[in-house]
Amino acid sequence: MPNVPSQNWGLEQIVADLRASREELHRTRHPLGIRELPSREAIVNIVAGLRAALFPTHYGAPDLTDETVDYYVGHTLESTLRLLAEQIRRALRFLPEYSAASEAEMKERAFEVAREFGTQLPGIRALLVSDIQAAFTGDPAAQHITEILLCYPGIWAMTHHRLAHALHLLGVPLLARFINEIAHSATGIDIHPGATIGPSFFIDHGTGVVIGQTAIISEHVRVYQAVTLGAKSFAADVDGMLVKGNARHPIVENDVVIYAGATILGRVTIGRGSVIGGNVWLTHSVPPGSSVSQGKVREGDRSEEGR
Repeated sequence: MPNVPSQNWGLEQIVADLRASREELHRTRHPLGIRELPSREAIVNIVAGLRAALFPTHYGAPDLTDETVDYYVGHTLESTLRLLAEQIRRALRFLPEYSAASEAEMKERAFEVAREFGTQLPGIRALLVSDIQAAFTGDPAAQHITEILLCYPGIWAMTHHRLAHALHLLGVPLLARFINEIAHSATGIDIHPGATIGPSFFIDHGTGVVIGQTAIISEHVRVYQAVTLGAKSFAADVDGMLVKGNARHPIVENDVVIYAGATILGRVTIGRGSVIGGNVWLTHSVPPGSSVSQGKVREGDRSEEGR
């Protein structure tokens, strides 16, 4: 028989070097040494459960009837909110104000947040229905509501965002970010959970849309693919670290349409009823009723060169 070379991976040294990297040279662990992290799989299941409770005839069990649907929704919410409370407990540990809290206090606070979140679900559903209706009204290719609910990536992304934004406001930013990044991976639509988005928001096509943390979008706004509502610059402190939380993204007023590829940067205001053309690069505010194309802003009879 031919000689078989000895197979030695040198694992002892690799494991030792990885420990040194992990514990000394290139630490990535939270300063408090938190090991119990939120679970992506659990969060995917939570969003699926919430979606089924919000729209049971589209995302729930296929054999639901008028007699069984309420039972199904209640049973789904019971199990889903229980899962959510556990993920909230894990996420809260990353906030400084909970660093010294006992496990009993963490569980109680997580339950309170999950319970309050549950009370907001009817309002979240109302916002999502307004988004669905905006999609049906704004897209001539849409055949019916079911098509929009099942097929439109913008509605998928907004479902995640409406849920994530509620958790963000309830003080669970890590979990909120987790939820929106799952939608980002699936749709290519990147919305920070801190962004404030009013009712009847329609993202058409969607791929490449970016909406920053402090953006404020009012009612009946429509955006197309590759639109960016971003920051123009980032303030830094004396040590060169970026200052967190400054209002640095656009404000978009009611009834604005932003066409594909437009980039709007900074804390600027896009006035009510304005139309922003495709591939526009905009870093200044425009008044209500403006029509902005590459190089120009038109307000009635007045024209000015875009800056």
